[in-house]
Amino acid sequence: MAGEVDALLFFLLAVSTVMTVGIALAIVFLAFKYRRGSKASRQKSGGSSAVLETAWIGIPFVLSMGMFVWGASVYFRLFDMPADAMEVHVVGKQWMWKFQHPDGRREINELHVPVGQPVRLNMISQDVIHSMYVPAFRVKHDVLPGRYTSLWFEATRTGAYHLFCAEYCGTQHSLMKGRVVVLEPTEYQAWLAGTKPGQTPVEAGAMLFEELRCATCHRVAGTERPRCPPLENLFGAEVELADNSRVTADEAYLRESVLRPNAKIVKGYTAAMPPFEGQIGEEGMNDLVAYLKSLAAKKPGSTQP
Repeated sequence: MAGEVDALLFFLLAVSTVMTVGIALAIVFLAFKYRRGSKASRQKSGGSSAVLETAWIGIPFVLSMGMFVWGASVYFRLFDMPADAMEVHVVGKQWMWKFQHPDGRREINELHVPVGQPVRLNMISQDVIHSMYVPAFRVKHDVLPGRYTSLWFEATRTGAYHLFCAEYCGTQHSLMKGRVVVLEPTEYQAWLAGTKPGQTPVEAGAMLFEELRCATCHRVAGTERPRCPPLENLFGAEVELADNSRVTADEAYLRESVLRPNAKIVKGYTAAMPPFEGQIGEEGMNDLVAYLKSLAAKKPGSTQP
């Protein structure tokens, strides 16, 4: 998207420059022509020009609407996540960036990706507001505490590209930087082979699910009615709440239901779940949400990833 963003920016700069220079020259010319003591006629104009009126209304309107449509098109494309994008979990923390690959590999202040592969960053902050900024890719998005945000890019050239936090986040904000290393697919596979894989987010989430004894109340299968809502096929589904309102079970809903379960009570159930706020870090929440999302693709009767 860098080429499209640059083209829009240069067009905006060109229009601004032409209008600014034109207006400035007109001011200088008129100031000189009608200076004190000049013999220029100062009689009132005999009438108005329909052509001139139409031009100075129509031309700026067409230009401004064209820039609006062009900018909106680029904006929507920047936030239209490709379905085949490789998902990477990102946690911003004073003062570092923590990345987790789909196979569980983790990096700090460095992200390795293959060239020509769309990459989606699912981001959240552990403390204050940060902002993920990769200037070479023309992408930037705030990373917020308590809320998931996403951005994507597809690198078209190999190399190492600067990564910054673009939101003042504390005394060492200027040190919160890193790089995105773009490799050829074969080199990326070699990098993967040379690093130690960890648990995938789904596997780590399943383990955390058991450690927290969640299965005691959230039975994924069984004939007996569970004390808490079932979790299979929950992600992406519409949930009816006790106040008869409806919400979609997305990542934000799953996160809130774990940390603050009494915020939204599912219809037909009582507030029986204890809150886990302050007991699970953002990386653990990423793993747990990944596991709960995986249950949407499981057949009833299986709690394994």
